This record gives sequence, C-alpha cells and structure tokens, in this order.
Amino acid sequence: MTLRRIALLALTCVSLYLVGPAVLDVFSSWPEVRGLDPFLMQLIVIAQGGVFACQWVLLHMALRERRWLNVVTSQLAATAASRVLPGGGAAANALQYAMLVRGGVPSATAASGLTAVSLMITGTVFALPALALPAVIGGTGIDRDLARAAWAGAAALVLLVAAGALLLFKDGPLRTSGRLVQRAVDRLKRRERPPDELAERLLLERDVIRDVLTSDWLKAVLATAGRWAFDYCSLLLALLAVGARPAPTAVLLAFCVAQALALIPLTPGGLGFVEAGLTGTLALAGVAAGDALVAVLAYRLAAYWLPLPVGAVAYVVHGRSFPKSVRAAPAGPAA
Repeated sequence: MTLRRIALLALTCVSLYLVGPAVLDVFSSWPEVRGLDPFLMQLIVIAQGGVFACQWVLLHMALRERRWLNVVTSQLAATAASRVLPGGGAAANALQYAMLVRGGVPSATAASGLTAVSLMITGTVFALPALALPAVIGGTGIDRDLARAAWAGAAALVLLVAAGALLLFKDGPLRTSGRLVQRAVDRLKRRERPPDELAERLLLERDVIRDVLTSDWLKAVLATAGRWAFDYCSLLLALLAVGARPAPTAVLLAFCVAQALALIPLTPGGLGFVEAGLTGTLALAGVAAGDALVAVLAYRLAAYWLPLPVGAVAYVVHGRSFPKSVRAAPAGPAA
C-alpha cells in the first residue's frame, strides 16, 4: 500500500510539473482579474453556491439523511480534499463516506447513496454536449472539434440512458457486478463470504435509492441539471466580465470538455488540465487568448480555490458536531 501511495504521489508530481506552465499562464492574469466588475465576481461566487446547494439536495435525497449539517459539512470537506489530495475524487469519496458514517448514516446507505449521486452528476456532464446539437446541425459556425464533442455527447446520452435503465430496473447486471467485485475483494483480503452477499446488498440499496429518487424524480432531475447549469452560468459570467461574447452553445461544448478533463485523476481536481483545456477550447469558441486566460482564472478562483478554506472549516465543524466517541442514531427516511 505504501508503494502504491508513493507511486501515485510521484505520478501526481510529474503531472503537475508538465501542466505547471498552463497554471502559471492563467495566474499571470491576476492583475486583470482584480480589475473585473465586483458585482459580476459576486455573481460567479453565488452561482458556485448554487452548484453546492444542488449537490446537497441530491445527497439529502439519496442518503435519506434528515440532518443537513451532516450532508453539507461532509460534502464541503470532501470537495476541498479532492482539490489537494492525490487521487482526487477517490480520496474525497473515502473521506465523505467516513464522515457520513461517523455522523450516523449506515455504511451501506452511505456507500450506495454516494455512488448513485456520483453517477448521476458525472453521467450528466458527458451528455450535456448533446444540447448543442441543434446549433451544430443548423450550421452556426461552431468549430469542427467542438462539433465532434456535441455528437459524442449525443452518443453518451443514449448509452447512459440505456445503462441507467438496466441498473435501475434489471437485477442481472447489478448482481453480476456485485459478484465480480466481491470475488476480487475476497481474493485480495483472503477471506470467504457467501457468493451473493455483496450482490444482495447492492440490490437492496438500489431498490431503496430507486424508490427515494423516483418518488420525487422531478426534484432529483432538477437538482442534477441545476448543478451543471449553475456551474456553466458561472463560466458565462466570467466571460461576460472580460467583455467576451462567444456563442453560448460553443461555450457549453468548451465547458463540457473542461469538466471531462477535471475527472483525470493525475492531478487533484484536474489542476492544470482544466486550465489548459478550458483556455484552448474557449479559443476554439472564438474567445481571444488574453480574455480566455482572465475568464478561466476568474472562474477557477470560485470553482476550485474558494472551496478549499470553506471545506477546511466544514471539516472542523463536522468533527465537533459528530465526535467519534458519540455516534449519532442511524438516519431515517428523509422528511
């Protein structure tokens, strides 16, 4: 395990070294960012607040957790962790899981709920480019590379809907996945368990999550879509602040490419990859290079850097509210 951590840390350091110039280029625009309209900068921060609020709503539903403090503080701390720890999302999920369980959420519910929310949020970003297809088909002059992203998004949307339907309404695929995972884990830990133990737990949790989400599916859909809508609006506001007026559909495609790059686990939160990718794709969308650098820095200050101190405070608040020695009672169904 130690060798694995060392290798991961080394890979992260090499990746940061390679993408370091892109980060420095973006931060070289700091003087221009300080001169942007304060009102628009405040709106960017508010939009990012909407991003977090939508995620809290989804977690509140999937975890069936009445205590908002447990949901909010664990999510904020996990977001901050994903920005600084090697492994990014995996390390953040482990931290959030541990905090939720310490706060009284049953372990199985925490694991399945976090997985469901993650799949909903991540799956949506890959399907978002499909929204730009009307502009691509209508021949509005979108760059060819960005147009390919729109078609890829349409294909991803079809695959995601099909995969989601299978997992939600068919037991076979989930049962098979559970058996394979359990077999791999048991071999690593050299232990034996009933062959269907994990599969049955996954099916039970799937049914509970499906009942929770489908009982208020409109709220779940709006929260999922709102999470990305607020994030996209914050980028549009950053472009508005620098005086750029590119086509919103082209910006949407650039935004989706950047979010896909953020999932690369080589650097925490896609640091460097997002800056380089978003600056380049905004240039394809018709934004001048200088304006793109300033806009990306303004956007990333709110989306990447601001959650760091907020998450640190949330971690401390959670630790004081849910001490290890005092386990809260398991949460019941959400009101």
